[in-house]
Amino acid sequence: MNGGAAAVRPVVAVLGLGEAGSLIAAGLAEAGLRVRGYDPVVPAPAGVESARSDADACRGAALVLSLTTAAAADDALRQSLPGLVASDTGANPVVYADANTATAGAKVRLAEVASTAGVPFADIAIMAPVPGAGHRVPMLVSGPGAQRASAVLAEGGATIQVLEGPAGTAATRKLLRSVFYKGMAAAVIEALLAARSAGCEDWLREHIAAELVASDASTVDRMETGSYKHALRRSHEMAAAADLLGELGIPPRVTEASQLWLEQFTRAVRPPDPRG
Repeated sequence: MNGGAAAVRPVVAVLGLGEAGSLIAAGLAEAGLRVRGYDPVVPAPAGVESARSDADACRGAALVLSLTTAAAADDALRQSLPGLVASDTGANPVVYADANTATAGAKVRLAEVASTAGVPFADIAIMAPVPGAGHRVPMLVSGPGAQRASAVLAEGGATIQVLEGPAGTAATRKLLRSVFYKGMAAAVIEALLAARSAGCEDWLREHIAAELVASDASTVDRMETGSYKHALRRSHEMAAAADLLGELGIPPRVTEASQLWLEQFTRAVRPPDPRG
């Protein structure tokens, strides 16, 4: 009896084996993909083949996933080029995917370097914390190599959404989301620190949690509309809040920034809604 030939699993190279890189590399390997990793400092986790360099990790790979840092992203790509070019078979060239958090402009520059070398580029944005989710963390991908990158990662069980548009499209969405999430987190921390100093942290913590639970799609519209409509009164309210935080010994960084925004709203016409 003749058994069928085993399917050839794609090779994924992971550059950068910090917390995110190690978890994603190990998860893809556990899911059955062949994974090679390179990091000049961190050893490859169990199940991941150790490479000698960026270029060595890239040779023969179907997908290269850069998870270094934004500051090291340019060097990682340039040092990978010998391996990327050597792996070009024409039919399915290796895709270089940068998954570092960076601006759209930075992703465009990387895409141009890759394009000059004839390498398809994908801009990947990781949209949630990697610990706890591993390689199944929600991701967005855009750029000329997006479809191929998505197909390879999907074979390892990754959760990835392809966006139409060039490199930088995914990065833009991630950073716009960061303005809200990280800004909200900073506001919550500032408020809780002040409440602790005022002796009512438990009350405010419960109040914030209740407001988040009760929010829905209309909450965003109310925040936006109310901020323009009541900008003058709210700017005075935030000035008073900043004074209170000063009395409590808490630097009113987010509070003062909110006050400045509201003061600008009193002098500006609300921008037109592009939704009509």
